Amino acid sequence: MLYKSLMLFSRFVRLLPYGVILFLGKILGNLYYLLIKKQRERAVSQMMPALQVSESEARKIVRASFVNLARTVLDIFYMPNLNSKNLSDYIQIDHLDRMKTALAEGHGVVVLTGHIGTWEWLSASFTLNNMPVTAIAKLQPNQEYSRVLDDLRATINVEIFNRGTSELLAAGRALKKGKILGFLADQDGGPGGAFINFLGKTASTPMGPAVFAKKFNSPVVPAFILRQPDGRHLVKIFDIMHFEDTGDTDGDLFRFTEKMTKIIEQVIRENPTQWLWFQKRWNTPVEMKKENKHHTV
Repeated sequence: MLYKSLMLFSRFVRLLPYGVILFLGKILGNLYYLLIKKQRERAVSQMMPALQVSESEARKIVRASFVNLARTVLDIFYMPNLNSKNLSDYIQIDHLDRMKTALAEGHGVVVLTGHIGTWEWLSASFTLNNMPVTAIAKLQPNQEYSRVLDDLRATINVEIFNRGTSELLAAGRALKKGKILGFLADQDGGPGGAFINFLGKTASTPMGPAVFAKKFNSPVVPAFILRQPDGRHLVKIFDIMHFEDTGDTDGDLFRFTEKMTKIIEQVIRENPTQWLWFQKRWNTPVEMKKENKHHTV
């Protein structure tokens, strides 16, 4: 029942002019900010020390981030409307040539990104330019939500490997076949992550991008989708990165992860209204660190 209701809602959203979706997102985002106290207060408390801003400034930025999140959710329901012919009406891409160059190496491409902007549309910017995209996704608490997301992603030809299955083997095969493998690397990495300074505080960081880049000799391309003032999107593709193997596996993985984390941090600092500040990014204390667990994704 929930699945059918959400897919019906997607059909409704897709009938609306995009300007109306942006307007609805502004209304819903402001309502969310006012009503969801727990996430709002967590976001404010995490933002203040991270950006060194006052409480009043943090609340202003967090409110704007909630508006962006609401628009992002509506964008996901609107996603089946995207196609190769109308893509440029919604998304501009900066340096797509870098992705083409990375793919031409023949070892697949690890895309480094995060929960910034309408991240689900980042895949569309590649698939609708005839580039094969795969990603490892976290299952939603409700199975129906996961099914809806997977079906909406399928409309833009993204292949999803759900966590808790044989996702690591499938992801490895995807890289061997020369496909793009996307990583949302801005989440808490648990006890097996790399403990790295992130926005002024030590955070456990997933090492998946570094591990896969090393194992499959795949280039890493940082890419982020940012909502512009007119409500549409800009994809920024950074310079191609390669894993540097000095023979010190643990140290090399840590240093590469640290280097990539600084890129994510830079994008968030430059676009603070577009990140999910309420996520539990610093959830794992350093005391829980596990040694020699660099294969944690």
